[in-house]
Amino acid sequence: MIELIRSWITLPESLWLDAVLLIIAAVLIAFVVSQTIKWTLLWGATARQRPILAFVFQAIRLPISLSIVLLAIHQAINLFALSEFLIGLTPKILQSIDIVIWGQFVFRSTRFALKHLSVNAKEGAFIRVQTLPLFENGASVIIVLLAMYLLFISWNIDMTAWLASAGVIGIAVGFAAKDTISNLLSGVFILADSPYKIGDYIVIDSGERGMVTHIGLRSTRILTRDDLEINVPNAIIANGKIINESSGRHIKSRTRVAVSVSYQTDIDRAKQALLEIAAEEAEICLDPEPRVRFRRFGASGLDLELLVWIDDPEIRGRVVDSLNTAIYKGFAERDIEIPYSKHDVYIKSMPVTDSE
Repeated sequence: MIELIRSWITLPESLWLDAVLLIIAAVLIAFVVSQTIKWTLLWGATARQRPILAFVFQAIRLPISLSIVLLAIHQAINLFALSEFLIGLTPKILQSIDIVIWGQFVFRSTRFALKHLSVNAKEGAFIRVQTLPLFENGASVIIVLLAMYLLFISWNIDMTAWLASAGVIGIAVGFAAKDTISNLLSGVFILADSPYKIGDYIVIDSGERGMVTHIGLRSTRILTRDDLEINVPNAIIANGKIINESSGRHIKSRTRVAVSVSYQTDIDRAKQALLEIAAEEAEICLDPEPRVRFRRFGASGLDLELLVWIDDPEIRGRVVDSLNTAIYKGFAERDIEIPYSKHDVYIKSMPVTDSE
């Protein structure tokens, strides 16, 4: 390049002057390349509303410019008569700087792309807001390891022994921490599949019911109605059945209240009484409206079930309590008998006493 510059202009012979001209020419070339990217690729991506490409083209201008300048610095240093140690050390330092610069570009671009994909994720997408930290951390680890590998190669450090040791250590750690790894993998699938989210009321296989307060890679925390926080390993949740009471078409859910009436009761009158009692309850939904179903002929009476809808699973216990109380009082006022088990004891003969 320096011969090309001297073919354009006539300058006195000087190594320092040649080095300065070389660096100035590299800076000018880097500026032209940066502006070309800005007014062609970046402009086109922005006009077509491609935010990820626009960010990449904007971010790549700096590493490309610096790489051109670093290449010129390397050539300028080679103009001087340096020792073999400096001749071997200089390209390694410049190459390490270049690797760090490009690693930073890949890191920023990857994080921006993941965030954009998670914000605009569609239903069923693998990358979403819930899984964003997982992918960000995973991508960061991969980029850092790749950058370190390239740095070791640039400094002629043999990675064979390191990789072999890492493999042996990885196998040992895998066997020792298989339960932890199982929980971590289950956490990944839970975050990706999203069977529940923070604030949902869920019921797990063991019967615990509560609101999800935290979803981590290792465990999920549930706050019960007793104000007790349960820490459930993700492996247990992933391998069991989960009932999400806050999911479905909407957050509303149906609550059932079972009650029996005697066989002598008018069934239509009992159904109407239950509907009237439900209509007076302020915390149930009017749409869908309450319903009564005649379920079975019980051992002591007719088994009915009042079906009502509530706006939030959190108030289920309070609504059931209120309805049970209202049904007990309402049936008493309407002379509707709630049957209960009765036992008749027959004494065939009285025991013989000694006085007789």
